[in-house]
Amino acid sequence: MGAVSRNGLQHSQNLTQRQAVIASAVQQRWIELHNASLVQYTSGTPNQLTPNTSAVAREFYDFYRTSRGEFTPPGSTPELTTHPTLTSNVKFMNFYPFNDLNSIAPRPLLFITGTQAHSQEFSEDAYASAAEPKELHWVPGAGHVDLYDRVDLIPFDRLSRFFRTNL
Repeated sequence: MGAVSRNGLQHSQNLTQRQAVIASAVQQRWIELHNASLVQYTSGTPNQLTPNTSAVAREFYDFYRTSRGEFTPPGSTPELTTHPTLTSNVKFMNFYPFNDLNSIAPRPLLFITGTQAHSQEFSEDAYASAAEPKELHWVPGAGHVDLYDRVDLIPFDRLSRFFRTNL
């Protein structure tokens, strides 16, 4: 979430755009300070599909807005699931989960991504940052959310082998 918030998918967000997101979040904080009921939500999974809905948004819609992903966190509603607050964008931009990845070395790491996942760049970045022993496993034909619940695509044999070998 950190890298995609800072840079966009495939580094599609530049510094000026990132600064605009931060400025918007700062302005919204002042609004919420004076009226907490004016929380603004942003991005996330669309609640309705349109002809212009991107392929990535359609993939998330297929999980989060259908019976596949019927989980609703406490204090939320299905319409808000996956919709962060505008002010949380700054927190996401300052989230660097791989900065200290080597501090857990030499723990074995298994990264799993789908060959069709829009997020594979983040698995590749994490893999590149990790120390050995490490493995990056590709699931042919799988998208990002396919690996949430499509049991025919989840590489259980690879997971079992990894845990048997390393635990």
